[in-house]
Amino acid sequence: MSTWVFLRGLTRESRHWGAFVATFEAEVAGAAIVTLDLPGNGSMNHVPSPSRVDDLADWCRRELSARGIRGPYYLLGMSLGAMVTIEWAHCHPNEVRGCVLINTSLRPISPFYQRLRPANYLGIFKLAVLGGSAEEWEFQILRMTTRRGNAAQLLPAWIDWRRERPVARLNALRQLLAALRYHSPVTPPASAMLVLASTLDALVNVRCSRGIASRWRTGYAEHPEAGHDLTLDDGTWVARQVSAWLAQSA
Repeated sequence: MSTWVFLRGLTRESRHWGAFVATFEAEVAGAAIVTLDLPGNGSMNHVPSPSRVDDLADWCRRELSARGIRGPYYLLGMSLGAMVTIEWAHCHPNEVRGCVLINTSLRPISPFYQRLRPANYLGIFKLAVLGGSAEEWEFQILRMTTRRGNAAQLLPAWIDWRRERPVARLNALRQLLAALRYHSPVTPPASAMLVLASTLDALVNVRCSRGIASRWRTGYAEHPEAGHDLTLDDGTWVARQVSAWLAQSA
């Protein structure tokens, strides 16, 4: 069995993985999955969010240790979760067997206007600074992150989750600050790495993932139709890419 730690992005929680966890277990032999909520989100919404990615990584390490879950791990991170994955693997290489990065971006590899597409600036600013209802938050996130045809069916559950475990405005701002100011290491982590991306990502320009894969010479695959939330739009494709990468790396 191999322990996989799944890390989601800005203001998202473990329940947002949806059916992907079961899909991954079915496609990736021997995978034992741990879904961690970043501090400030989901089951950890009562915990203040650090405003630095290195502090987020250290928090995750402490949480796994407190649960008695020992490494080395495989890490799968999306967006902000992928930045945490990179920092973790860079600073503690003995704890990480491999990394899968999904639709993320890094400074200085990509410019700010690719790391967060300008069309989203106003909507994110209004929600993060001025606040908004659970309906407003989840509608905007759905609009920015998925191209799945029946995605609107998910909205009632997402709204309920946010009402049940609200993400404080200050925590959302801290997570956004952590993502925007994170500066990647000059050299890539020593762990084996796979970068997955969506050509039609409306939140983060796909050139960001292409840049990481090119600069760090990682494995790379690009989905031609999915949006930012690649595991939601085509989780089977993600799991099969990971399974093929593991077989190739063996």
